[in-house]
Amino acid sequence: MKSFASRVFRLASLALFFLPFLASAEKSYTLGMIAKSQGNPFFEAARVGANDAARELGAKHGIKIKIDWRTPNEEDAQKQAEFLEQLVLNGTDGVIISCSDATKLTDAINKAVRQGIPVITFSGDAPASKRFVALGIDDFKCGEQTFENLAKLLDGKGIVAAIDGNPNAANLQQRAAGFRSAAKKHPGIKLLDIYYHKETPPDAVAKIEQVMQANPDITGWGLLGGWPLFTDNALRWSPGTIKCVAVDALPPELRYVRSGHVELLLSQDVYGYGYRAVEHLINKLHFKKDPAHVMDNTPLTPVTKDNVEAFAKNWEKWLPK
Repeated sequence: MKSFASRVFRLASLALFFLPFLASAEKSYTLGMIAKSQGNPFFEAARVGANDAARELGAKHGIKIKIDWRTPNEEDAQKQAEFLEQLVLNGTDGVIISCSDATKLTDAINKAVRQGIPVITFSGDAPASKRFVALGIDDFKCGEQTFENLAKLLDGKGIVAAIDGNPNAANLQQRAAGFRSAAKKHPGIKLLDIYYHKETPPDAVAKIEQVMQANPDITGWGLLGGWPLFTDNALRWSPGTIKCVAVDALPPELRYVRSGHVELLLSQDVYGYGYRAVEHLINKLHFKKDPAHVMDNTPLTPVTKDNVEAFAKNWEKWLPK
């Protein structure tokens, strides 16, 4: 009898020991992901990164991770806020968002956080919000780097212009500020202005054409995002006659490096944004571990004619057919 009781006790002890592991194996998390716009390869690559992380981290930790993709067709901060509210009502465990307008999204993010839902931003921060980590680049340095590389291509002399996207996006505001700051260090280069558009490729192309017609003596362009390069025949000058440095290195942009219309692309780790966002959320939700820093910035990767073909192979993983 005593032996039987002893066995029961041991079995009960083992059950108690393994109970947390069994519970962990059955745990599932739904993570909402809100990008700026549908169809943009930048955000599609981040989405692939998030889905890959969900699959790989789920297998590694014995949990289920689902990515709930909610993104407007075109940039619309109000719709992003509505999607965020819907995710909260649906009981999402965490949210990954690229903010089109920090002002319009800060309250929505804070409301989610107050309800116990951690929020991450990527490539479009809401710095005044209660998001627990922001993924991206140092956008001010990105703007500086864009101008400095352009100045080097121009040998310190010339007339340049730049194009930027949504003027309400905090990350793009910082890029413009960095570009202007670097311009002040090069008295031999005249900066005409930084021109804004609605962040659609046709708008960007039209803006460049408009500025070029009014200022045919421009010798260099800084593209603080790759918007115009998402279309065919966007840059109407002969290769090399006007120097051009652009941010990002999405598949359509690589064509302009190959053709010689763009001398340098500065690539963000777009796939990594999605992957690392899921890592951060699982660390916080599952392991109760916060990141070491609120800002999780990665360096830009230069892409030129010398490495464009090697770099292009990344997109076979980032945007699988």
